[in-house]
Amino acid sequence: MSATLTGREQNEVSRRKRAPNAAPSGQAMFQQSSIPTLSEMQYQKLRSKIVSLELKPGSAISEQELAEQEGISRTPVREAILRLAREKLVEVVPKSGTFVGRIPISSLPEALIARRALESTAARAAAEVATKSQVMALHSHIERQRELEVAGDMEGFHHSDEKFHEQIAIAGNLPGLWTMVQQIKLQVDRFRRLTLPEPGRLDMIVQEHAAIVEAVERKDANYAHSCIETHLAGLQFHIENV
Repeated sequence: MSATLTGREQNEVSRRKRAPNAAPSGQAMFQQSSIPTLSEMQYQKLRSKIVSLELKPGSAISEQELAEQEGISRTPVREAILRLAREKLVEVVPKSGTFVGRIPISSLPEALIARRALESTAARAAAEVATKSQVMALHSHIERQRELEVAGDMEGFHHSDEKFHEQIAIAGNLPGLWTMVQQIKLQVDRFRRLTLPEPGRLDMIVQEHAAIVEAVERKDANYAHSCIETHLAGLQFHIENV
């Protein structure tokens, strides 16, 4: 015997018979595909190249060339560029073209102040609540960074540095703070990339990271706060002396 349908189910069956391609009702209407659009893919590619300085500040960007390279129309490329323009990573100049945005040095101190406030809070929290396994994960990041320093792998070091700071926020049960930090430090990251090749810079960063981990492991919230402040103050010094 077939199961008896409720009134709602009968209505849904009738609706689908009338319009088989209609959008589903209820919660399913709000489900979004996890497959990135062409526009999103182009945005992520260009953004990565700009932040990593693969595309230098001031260099020209051609919609047509990018579209031809990717084998797509210009529309998704244009959408990606407009999105990057809103983030001030590119500059669209009427009748001249599109260019990679220059690093706005004057706005970096404000971004760094906000980052220091958020990350010092995360470091304090990590010192108070981090588990042993989370502390071990932080130690693993330090070891990995030492390897990357010896290898001179700047790109790998940058990514490991990002994961380290994210792990601090996670260890403090404040992962949302790292999301906020990522939103405000775009231009700071571009500037920071310029400082990594300086002699002794990577070694100093690793030592500062190690001090932060020591503070978290000792559950010394004040020391953790002091260590992250010292760590980020080094970048502020570079900004102020440009």
